[in-house]
Amino acid sequence: MIKLSAQLQNAIRAEGVKGYPNECCGFLLGAIFDDDSRAVDSIIPIINAGEPGEQYHRFRIEAEDLRRAEKEAESQNREVLGFYHSHPDHPARPSEYDRNNAFPFYSYIIVAVEKSKAIDLRSWRLTDDRANFFEETVQED
Repeated sequence: MIKLSAQLQNAIRAEGVKGYPNECCGFLLGAIFDDDSRAVDSIIPIINAGEPGEQYHRFRIEAEDLRRAEKEAESQNREVLGFYHSHPDHPARPSEYDRNNAFPFYSYIIVAVEKSKAIDLRSWRLTDDRANFFEETVQED
């Protein structure tokens, strides 16, 4: 389970709409609890570093952006819990590209944006063997 306030859900949705027709992306910061549940308390939007002709269906995060997010999280005594990105005109479920480029442990929130309107938001985690994603319940905090 991942806790995400209505305000942060709306912020992620707004980032998806702002980035449309390309994918947006950013970081999820917060806390992890003993039962492996998570609570997101802030996001860090970043620029999609994907190839210009591919950003409509791909996102890429540069290593330097991840280092900055980790430093920011550490300064707040928080963790980088994962990432969010949008799927323009596609469902809020991971693609094969997403699976091939994801890592276990992290949460991946995907917002579906259809015709410039955010319609669905879901969270996913990759299994340790990297074979599949499983859906993580998003609980409004």
